Amino acid sequence: MARQLDVPANRITQIINGKRGITGDSALRLAHWFGDTPQFWMSLQVQCDLEIAEAESGRSISSLPTGPTARDANANRHAKTV
Repeated sequence: MARQLDVPANRITQIINGKRGITGDSALRLAHWFGDTPQFWMSLQVQCDLEIAEAESGRSISSLPTGPTARDANANRHAKTV
Protein backbone atom coordinates (compact mmCIF):
# COMPACT_ATOMS: atom_id res chain seq x y z
CA MET A 1 0.00 0.00 0.00
CA ALA A 2 2.76 2.45 0.92
CA ARG A 3 4.49 1.77 -2.37
CA GLN A 4 1.27 2.43 -4.29
CA LEU A 5 0.68 5.64 -2.32
CA ASP A 6 4.31 6.70 -2.89
CA VAL A 7 5.00 7.18 0.83
CA PRO A 8 7.48 5.57 3.21
CA ALA A 9 6.18 2.31 4.67
CA ASN A 10 6.73 3.60 8.20
CA ARG A 11 4.19 6.39 7.56
CA ILE A 12 1.41 3.83 7.02
CA THR A 13 2.65 1.67 9.89
CA GLN A 14 2.73 4.63 12.27
CA ILE A 15 -0.78 5.74 11.26
CA ILE A 16 -2.12 2.23 11.78
CA ASN A 17 -0.39 1.97 15.19
CA GLY A 18 -1.69 5.38 16.33
CA LYS A 19 1.81 6.84 16.49
CA ARG A 20 1.21 9.37 13.72
CA GLY A 21 -1.75 11.49 12.72
CA ILE A 22 -3.30 11.78 9.30
CA THR A 23 -2.05 14.90 7.54
CA GLY A 24 -3.68 16.62 4.61
CA ASP A 25 -1.25 14.85 2.29
CA SER A 26 -2.01 11.45 3.79
CA ALA A 27 -5.75 12.15 3.64
CA LEU A 28 -5.51 12.96 -0.07
CA ARG A 29 -3.52 9.81 -0.79
CA LEU A 30 -5.75 7.52 1.30
CA ALA A 31 -8.89 8.99 -0.26
CA HIS A 32 -7.49 8.41 -3.73
CA TRP A 33 -6.51 4.83 -2.92
CA PHE A 34 -9.77 3.88 -1.17
CA GLY A 35 -12.01 5.90 -3.50
CA ASP A 36 -13.51 8.13 -0.83
CA THR A 37 -12.88 11.72 0.27
CA PRO A 38 -10.02 13.43 2.06
CA GLN A 39 -12.64 15.00 4.34
CA PHE A 40 -13.53 11.51 5.57
CA TRP A 41 -9.93 10.86 6.63
CA MET A 42 -9.48 14.32 8.19
CA SER A 43 -12.75 13.88 10.08
CA LEU A 44 -11.45 10.64 11.55
CA GLN A 45 -8.29 12.44 12.64
CA VAL A 46 -10.25 15.28 14.25
CA GLN A 47 -12.47 12.79 16.07
CA CYS A 48 -9.40 10.95 17.36
CA ASP A 49 -7.74 14.21 18.47
CA LEU A 50 -10.90 15.28 20.34
CA GLU A 51 -11.18 11.94 22.11
CA ILE A 52 -7.56 12.16 23.23
CA ALA A 53 -8.03 15.76 24.41
CA GLU A 54 -11.20 14.80 26.31
CA ALA A 55 -9.38 11.95 28.05
CA GLU A 56 -6.38 14.12 28.92
CA SER A 57 -8.00 17.46 29.75
CA GLY A 58 -11.77 17.13 29.68
CA ARG A 59 -12.29 17.10 33.42
CA SER A 60 -10.16 20.18 34.08
CA ILE A 61 -11.70 22.04 31.12
CA SER A 62 -15.25 21.31 32.27
CA SER A 63 -14.49 22.98 35.61
CA LEU A 64 -13.48 26.27 33.94
CA PRO A 65 -15.96 29.16 33.95
CA THR A 66 -18.04 29.68 30.82
CA GLY A 67 -18.56 32.84 28.83
CA PRO A 68 -21.83 34.36 27.77
CA THR A 69 -24.02 32.28 25.49
CA ALA A 70 -25.28 33.45 22.12
CA ARG A 71 -28.73 33.79 23.68
CA ASP A 72 -27.29 36.15 26.33
CA ALA A 73 -25.59 38.23 23.64
CA ASN A 74 -28.82 38.48 21.62
CA ALA A 75 -30.79 39.47 24.73
CA ASN A 76 -28.27 42.23 25.50
CA ARG A 77 -28.42 43.52 21.94
CA HIS A 78 -32.22 43.52 22.01
CA ALA A 79 -32.34 45.32 25.38
CA LYS A 80 -30.13 48.12 24.00
CA THR A 81 -32.43 48.71 21.02
CA VAL A 82 -35.65 48.83 23.06
